[in-house]
Amino acid sequence: MNVFQLTVVTIINMMGSGIVLLPANLAEVGTISVLSWVITFAGAMALAYAFSKAGLYTTNQDGMGGYAQYAYGKSGAFLANYTYGISLLIADAAIAISVMGYIAVLFNWHLDPLQIALGTIALLWFGTVLNFGGARMTGDLSIFNILGIIVPIVVLSIVGWFYFSSARFIGAWDPHNYSIFKGVSKSIPITLWGFMGLETAPANMNVAKHPKHDVPIAVVCGTIGSAILYVASTNVIMGITPLGKLANSNAPFGLVFSEMFSPIVGKIVMAVMIISCFGSLLDGQCTIADVFKASSYAGYFPKIFRETIRNGSPIIGMFITTGLQTLLALMTISPTLSRQFSILVNLAVVTNVVPYILSMGTLNSMQIIERAPIRKRTFTNAIAFIASMYCLYALYTTGPVALMCGALVTFAGWPLYGLISHRFVNLY
Repeated sequence: MNVFQLTVVTIINMMGSGIVLLPANLAEVGTISVLSWVITFAGAMALAYAFSKAGLYTTNQDGMGGYAQYAYGKSGAFLANYTYGISLLIADAAIAISVMGYIAVLFNWHLDPLQIALGTIALLWFGTVLNFGGARMTGDLSIFNILGIIVPIVVLSIVGWFYFSSARFIGAWDPHNYSIFKGVSKSIPITLWGFMGLETAPANMNVAKHPKHDVPIAVVCGTIGSAILYVASTNVIMGITPLGKLANSNAPFGLVFSEMFSPIVGKIVMAVMIISCFGSLLDGQCTIADVFKASSYAGYFPKIFRETIRNGSPIIGMFITTGLQTLLALMTISPTLSRQFSILVNLAVVTNVVPYILSMGTLNSMQIIERAPIRKRTFTNAIAFIASMYCLYALYTTGPVALMCGALVTFAGWPLYGLISHRFVNLY
């Protein structure tokens, strides 16, 4: 992939996975959630800057696992790859569920929890099959998929202000009478979920044409572009649609376009949102396959994940990971679609933050080992520290249940690493 394709893949992995249901989730908290954007944007930019520097300095092209190895050795690299792989499995299941929500509203289907799970599984397998065409094909498809999200979001961010009611926006500021800290904390996980994917370019370093040049640009530009669209669209939509109606919608963008123009326009918007969100699912499945394949070559995961066909697609590994997602979709069946989506989002955030923290903590060692200019180290380390503090705060806001489950999954990585650790030490 070239730098443009990497940037597009990064944006789609953020926008496609986060934007389609994000207004409804934020509406459950109130317009006070706009303050969460300030904090999350600062944290995301700190992460993006640190990742761009890591991509610039590293000589290890194994993504966040390669970053972690500088400071934490092979065990840290394994933990980064392991938790990141788990988070991608969870996140793509959540994306597929959000697609099912839009499909159900578009066709006026009333699906029970089992039907939602089966539809989610079908979408996951369809995305996997399309990835048999290889990484280049995925990058090419991403260019077209991004139009499905950018066009309606840009239209809403511009035209929507003519329908915006400042009285409605202010009146919905804090419907639950939260303190500022609690109100902001309630919406931090979902805003961070919106930015999950900023690490996509580092994860795909080994399929980049010019990794040292392309990856830093893709990370920073993708994050800035996504942030602009997020803030503009979510603010205007909560000043157009009544908060209660928005919070209960499984297709919030279709709802707001229906109210602004007509139900037909709303249906069209829902259709393009489905395409865009599926594009994110497609890219996510590609990234999962690449992460598991890279981890296999590094000796962390079984060799079966590195088996590929002529175009480089690890088909067997894709079958295994999609099988795991199938089990996940069945295990998390919930009374409502939004409840199942929330469970998966919180788990994905917890597991995704672990490799983020490892990557931030390794930057100082990386710069010393790779002989980065001394005058630049202090500033980079300071930004990485800020990013780490944000990640810890985000973990806190996910709540005790998600944090406990995510911790159990993370801790399970240590005995798994113990089974393969002999490959990386001298035995006497």
